[in-house]
Amino acid sequence: MASDVLAVLIFVVAGRGTHHDAGVLLGTLGTAWPFLAALVAGWLVSRAWRHPHLVWPTGVLVWLITAAGGLALRGLTGGGLSGAFPLVALVTLGALLLGWRAAVVLWRQVRSYTRVA
Repeated sequence: MASDVLAVLIFVVAGRGTHHDAGVLLGTLGTAWPFLAALVAGWLVSRAWRHPHLVWPTGVLVWLITAAGGLALRGLTGGGLSGAFPLVALVTLGALLLGWRAAVVLWRQVRSYTRVA
């Protein structure tokens, strides 16, 4: 779960930084909470604690629920959803939430291959 929380926080901090809002703790938490709440839902729905490193189905479910749920909560609470933000959120969260899982899977495959060789 820590890697997923870190991924969401990287997404939020990077996004706030591009909009000159970096460094404001309350603003960061205000932007992050919808996505963190949706991340918890994604973990519960996918039962991610069972196989947290799997890209499929764990990572994909966590990603889609985090992105869709975070955007929905943000929109329902008056947060901005204008322009390309929903698409950027979907793509960036996908890269971060699936990326670390893919790296773990690749690392494990390389490590097991080098043990056999």
